[in-house]
Order: sequence, then structure tokens, then C-alpha cells
Amino acid sequence: MSKHVIEDAKRCLQCKTPRCQKGCPANTQIREFIHLLLHSKIEEAGKMLYENNPLSLVCSYVCPQENQCEGHCVLGAKGSPVQISAIEKYISDYYLNIYHPKPSTRENGKVAIIGSGPAGITIATILSRHHYDVTIFEGNDQIGGVMRYGIPEFRLPKVVLDRMMDVLVKSGVRIRPNTAIGTNLNVDDLFRDGYRSVFIGTGVWRPSRLNIQGESLGNVHYAIEYLRNPGVYRLGKRLAVIGVGNVAMDVARTAFRHGCEEVWIIGNLEEEDITARSVELEFAKIDGAKLMLKKSTVAFVDGGVMLADSLIKTDENGRRRAEPMKGTEQLLPVDSSIIAVGQGPRAVIVSSTSGIEVAKSGLVAVDELGRTTRKGVFAAGDVVTGAKTVVGAMQISKQVAEAMHRYMESGDWPA
Repeated sequence: MSKHVIEDAKRCLQCKTPRCQKGCPANTQIREFIHLLLHSKIEEAGKMLYENNPLSLVCSYVCPQENQCEGHCVLGAKGSPVQISAIEKYISDYYLNIYHPKPSTRENGKVAIIGSGPAGITIATILSRHHYDVTIFEGNDQIGGVMRYGIPEFRLPKVVLDRMMDVLVKSGVRIRPNTAIGTNLNVDDLFRDGYRSVFIGTGVWRPSRLNIQGESLGNVHYAIEYLRNPGVYRLGKRLAVIGVGNVAMDVARTAFRHGCEEVWIIGNLEEEDITARSVELEFAKIDGAKLMLKKSTVAFVDGGVMLADSLIKTDENGRRRAEPMKGTEQLLPVDSSIIAVGQGPRAVIVSSTSGIEVAKSGLVAVDELGRTTRKGVFAAGDVVTGAKTVVGAMQISKQVAEAMHRYMESGDWPA
């Protein structure tokens, strides 16, 4: 691994105008950290990465680099781009092993972080640097949000998140696991108890439905719930996965690792409409998944899933839609089906708190600084944007954290 990293780092052209950096949502100084590594300054390189992106190690595993940094590398035009993710992983892993954070003095008051996904961890890290007394309220037993409960172990080892939790604790951040705000406690309780500001970063955990017959049967499941703890499911040998996004690929690959022998990935449009990363689709195929396109799911039955041929139409806005063609219904015999067509936010926090508006989609409404319609309450991440990338949630959350800091220093809030 280290030999590969060094050889690839030496391929970097150190471009005067680094296209790789422009392709990174976090604006990572790629040229600079590679230069530092090659000049035996790995600790300095790791510090640069971590201070710019507290989730740098996570991003090295899960970012769609082929569309971002590596996809913009000039060497990729006629050959193979520099494997920036491998170099970043090596440096970030090294740095977390030696990093000793300076604990927050907690002198600037209490801040509540609801949810410990990419947004929550980023906010907590930055505000602890500003010496706030930060408490993370996490509804599950461990931190990480979608990174822990939505990304399979073979894509992101859980030990990476455990190490991040250790860093947070050493930074002075308090963590309350198994505490869902909106049930026993709500946002009003937090302000009553002296929290100066509240951040909502609860992600999107409500699975989207197909609203078709048979969706309540015992052999039908939702992807986001399955990925949370796949070991407790008994899916049988034959599985249908409805959906063609990254989550569907994660489900298919996970199912093979938990006893399934045949997996079909079903989409109602064509291959050009697949939303999953091409590398994730290829890995799913390598693992054995079979792609079945232009098939609309019309019903679930005890013996499997009913599919019909798709009639594909394009609306006036250029969006492609599929309708099932009557008379073409056929049974795909499977033991279980998993629906992977997206997810939305749960409304428990908003419904238990006055003054926080939501959009029609159910996502929390915020301004450009992450301010909600209630004074002192901020939000960012998937609960605002819908399911996006880890690095995207992190980058937006950096701006929101600084906005929270400025608000708590000045008390200013827009009318």
C-alpha cells in the first residue's frame, strides 16, 4: 500500500492551476498535501487535510472521486489519474493516529447538536475548536449517522468512525447516545436548559414508498432499514432490489455477503438513467447482481414481485418517466424484495417544536447560512438538501458552524 501511494504521489505534476482542487467540493489543497508528503512532512500534510475537512479519512473511502478530484486530474485525459483518494487515505489515517486535540475550555456556552452524521460531526468539531460546550444528541447507540448505519462495512470500516468518536471525546464534546430529540426531550427543553444554539442534522431516515399492492407483506423491506442491521434479516436465497441508485447497489452487495445467492436489481428506465456511480454498479455486477431494466414494479406477492414492461415518456421539462404497460405483467419469483427508491426526513423534531418551517418535501427550510425560521436553530446536511454526498454535507456544515459562532458572539438574527 505505502509503495503504491509513494509511486502515485510522484506522478503528480504539481500543476500551477490544479484542476483536481477545483473538482473537490471541499476545495482540498491536493497539490500541497502531496508535496508535503513527498518532502517527509506527513504530519503537516495530515493537519492541513484535517483542519480543512474533519471527515477527510471518511471521504477518502466514500467520495465519488471519479467525478471530483481524480476526475479532474490532467493525467486522466490520456491515461490514469493520480489516485488522490489512496494518498489522502494514507495521510489521514496516519494523522489520526498521532493527533491529540486541544480540549475545549467550554467557556463560550452550551451548544446542542442533534444527530451525529457528517453534518453533526463537522459542526461539533468546529465549535469545540471555538471553545463551546458541545453536546451531541444521537438517537442510535453509536455516532456516525448514515456513515455508520447506511454505508456497508466493506465500503467504510466502522473502526474509522470509532476513531472519530475518540477524537470528539478528547476534544471535550459530550455525547448522549440513544437520545432522540422530539420524543422525551424537545428543542424547547434544550433552550430551557441553557443551550445557546441548536443544530439539527438528523439526516433522512424515512424510506420512500412505492405505494403499491403488497408493500406491507412480510417478504418486503426498505433499504435504509435493511442496511442499518442486515444481520437480523432472513431474506432467503433469491432477492429483488427495486431501484438503481447507490443505495440499491449497497443493498445488493450486502445481501450477497449475508447468504443471498441470486440478486436482481430492477429499474424502470434505461441504463443511461442509472443514478448509481459506475464503479458501484460494476462492483455489484462483479459480486453477481443481475440488472433488469425497463421493468416497472406493479405489486408484491407472497411468491415474489410482479413486473411489467415500462413505457418511457419524457415530459416538457425533459424528465423521463416510466409507466407500466398493461397486459405485460409477469412474476419474478424471489424470496424477498427490498425497496431502494430514496428516503426523506422524519418529522418528529419539527412536529414537537414550534417555529421551524419545512418545505413541501418535508425538508427543513433554511437560508444560505443554515438558519431556520426559529431563532437560534440551525440545520444542514441531508435533512435540508435530501440525500447527498458526505463531502457535500461537510462543506456546507463548515459554513453553518461559522454562522452559529457569529450568532452566539453577536446575538444577531434576521427579522
